[in-house]
Amino acid sequence: MTVLPICITGEPVLHEVAEPVTAFDAALATLVADMFETMEAAPGVGLAAPQIGIGSRLFVYDWTDADGTRTRGVAANPELWIAPLPLGVPDEEDEEGCLSIPGERFALKRSDRAILRAQDEHGEHYELEASGWLARILQHEFDHLNGILYADRLDAFGTKGVQKAIKRNKWGVPGTSWLPGVDDLED
Repeated sequence: MTVLPICITGEPVLHEVAEPVTAFDAALATLVADMFETMEAAPGVGLAAPQIGIGSRLFVYDWTDADGTRTRGVAANPELWIAPLPLGVPDEEDEEGCLSIPGERFALKRSDRAILRAQDEHGEHYELEASGWLARILQHEFDHLNGILYADRLDAFGTKGVQKAIKRNKWGVPGTSWLPGVDDLED
């Protein structure tokens, strides 16, 4: 397994709609293993193929809830249904981050429930009902496959903050990435 560089906002693949996965073969199995390795090294709870420069409709996720229940999986060619967004303004409990905007966290309202229909790394179809943070993770990673970063969904206050971070870090241009476990990114 290999830890892969993670693209930072500004890399074109992060802002494009990803293409369907068509081959469920040894190459995909290796990619999935590398994605899990990269996600864990970051550390993160999800990683989409566009974040490592691959424009495929594929993401991995790994979340353990407060009760100790672990949900880990691969989503190829996913479909996602979400419940209506909760009312109100986002607060600290709604803060999320992104490995493609490393070290930054901003509040974003997400749906409390989601249903994921996808294929695993072997091409087998499955369905997952999620709530709470797992639902948030699935929405976040699914957005990546549609060329949307969580920063694109922020309110005016969050947008101003993320724009300052991008400018401060000289991000927002093609060719910028970081390597988990090697690059020391400041929080």
